[in-house]
Amino acid sequence: MRKKLSGEEIARKAMGGSDRVFKTVFTEEMKRKGYTILIPDMLPIHFKLIIKIYEKYGYKMELLTNTSRNVIDEGLKNTHNDACYPALLVIGQFMDALKSGKYDVNKVALVMSQTGGGCRASNYIHLIRKAVASQFPQVPVISLNFSGLEKNPAFPMTPAIALRLIYAVMYGDMLMLLYNQCKPYEKNEGETDRLLARWQHRLGKMLDKSDYLFPTPVYRAMLREFAAIPRLDIKKPKVGIVGEIYVKYSPLANNDLNNFLISEGCEPNVPGLLDFVLYCCSDLLNDRELYDVTTPMTAAYQIGYKVLMRFQRQQIKVIKEHGVFQPPHDFEHLRRCADKYIHQGVKMGEGWLITAEMAALAETGTKNIICTQPFGCLPNHIVAKGMSRVIKQAYPDANIVAIDYDPGATKVNQENRIKLMLANAVL
Repeated sequence: MRKKLSGEEIARKAMGGSDRVFKTVFTEEMKRKGYTILIPDMLPIHFKLIIKIYEKYGYKMELLTNTSRNVIDEGLKNTHNDACYPALLVIGQFMDALKSGKYDVNKVALVMSQTGGGCRASNYIHLIRKAVASQFPQVPVISLNFSGLEKNPAFPMTPAIALRLIYAVMYGDMLMLLYNQCKPYEKNEGETDRLLARWQHRLGKMLDKSDYLFPTPVYRAMLREFAAIPRLDIKKPKVGIVGEIYVKYSPLANNDLNNFLISEGCEPNVPGLLDFVLYCCSDLLNDRELYDVTTPMTAAYQIGYKVLMRFQRQQIKVIKEHGVFQPPHDFEHLRRCADKYIHQGVKMGEGWLITAEMAALAETGTKNIICTQPFGCLPNHIVAKGMSRVIKQAYPDANIVAIDYDPGATKVNQENRIKLMLANAVL
């Protein structure tokens, strides 16, 4: 009888017995067979729209929601202890899902976004592959990126998909903004959540057609319906959330910080994902100015930046005309805010963007700010903790606290630190 090989032995055999990471490629056949592609939990509102986009192109996707302690334990077991906390959580969430028995591991794939920057977020897809190959060598790990880091004919980044993804970011930002400005004040519990779910469903159907290309009437309808929610006429402290992108947005990583702040009688103010997209574009353009570096992508990014700025300003204009809700910051304004305190050449991780967001929040009335600090993210610690002092000097009433998120930090300690900050919250 032939000996049954373990997953690790299969992976090593496939790699010729070496320690090199074996890469299983996602193929057209896998797509035709209806493989389930698992997505790590970072931006629930946005990612549900992105799932609908890929459904149009024949992909079956699912957003992971497993949040038990086992996610952290699997991350610790399957990556080294120098990896940043976001990497650990993503790997842990994937491995926990694959071991849960919920999925057929012979018909499942994983997808990971890559920004193309110097951060480990661009690089730990290889850590994911290494962890998966040791136990589930048949499971492919797909790269989702705009920068051409990896290309896969069975999972392409076509202009049509890229355009829909950009609109999903804008619509997701709008929903997140309206939700956070309504939920803390709703008179009828759950009404904001129900309206959010209805709009997610509506936008999902819209992104399947060409209606999504005309956002102004969509924005106006969203503003009208969210403004119609009966709300309490009281003033609550606004709390900005900035920091490393994954921990800033992911309820898994930040222990559901957004909802915790709402439960504590606050209005969360979370900068949109489009700012991060524009930040990534602007970095390449800054390189041209600072270092006289021009790549084949420079011209495309320059055009893309101008188009995205026009999209953002269109959204801001509609919100201002409606007059009920506070619009997001213009990204060019964020760049001017950054220039007061830090150079735009500081671009590793979230770089100068964190400083810019803190300054912009403080000057527009959100004086209470939480910097989400994941273990292992050196650039984030430098620009968040390091620059918060100069922000406080410029805005003496700014109430800024850095909260560390790592495998050993307890939710109770984190929430107690936040409660201490809220005891001095500025209205």
